[in-house]
Amino acid sequence: MNNSQQRGKTERSQVRRAELIATGRKLFADTSYDALSMDDIAKQAGVAKGLIYYYFTSKRGYYLAIVEDSVGELAARAGGDTGLPAAERVRRTIDGYLHYAEHHHAAYRTIVTGGVGSDAEVLALRDAVRTELVATIAEGAYGHRALPPLARLALVGWLSGVEGTTLDWIGTEGEPDRPDRAALGALLVRQLRATLTVIEEFVPQCPAPPAEDRGVRSGPDDGPDDGAVRGVPGGAIPHP
Repeated sequence: MNNSQQRGKTERSQVRRAELIATGRKLFADTSYDALSMDDIAKQAGVAKGLIYYYFTSKRGYYLAIVEDSVGELAARAGGDTGLPAAERVRRTIDGYLHYAEHHHAAYRTIVTGGVGSDAEVLALRDAVRTELVATIAEGAYGHRALPPLARLALVGWLSGVEGTTLDWIGTEGEPDRPDRAALGALLVRQLRATLTVIEEFVPQCPAPPAEDRGVRSGPDDGPDDGAVRGVPGGAIPHP
């Protein structure tokens, strides 16, 4: 087999693997892990069961690959746009995070809650995406990803609140008074600004960025101040 043929085979293999992961994400979105057998998965995917074993070794390996793919997509969506100014990057990070959760409910719940019971490998994947998101926020706020322990814990606390809020938000889809993504994003950015201010009090070497650089205040041509939570009546939140 020449190099061109080998590349073609590799590409087809990658496409098939990606197709199986996409199918698995849909299956596990509607059915619990324990309720799906490998026979069920193969039937729904329209492939021989042996093909799933070939790519993923086991049902657990298949599930972990699906979770890892979801984690990677979430991290990529939230951590993109690295060439943007710091404030805009923070806003985009939070919006990308919420966009993912809004369009991938089951995958988001799996990432945040740890998947099947207390699964150490799924929890490790969740911790990896948390670490990446905290580092992305730190880079936007301070210009560097490394943080003193107390500052890191403060941002982890903020992110834990984001996770809980987002889980509740995606669970209220269809309710008449549910805030839209822009409104929730503005609220989370406002809470982040408060967290950065508290960090400065406890960790002086991590000074809070000026208000206009914290991902809260829009420029003159960017629409209303993000301190005004869009979609919330009279939603202007006073600055401290």
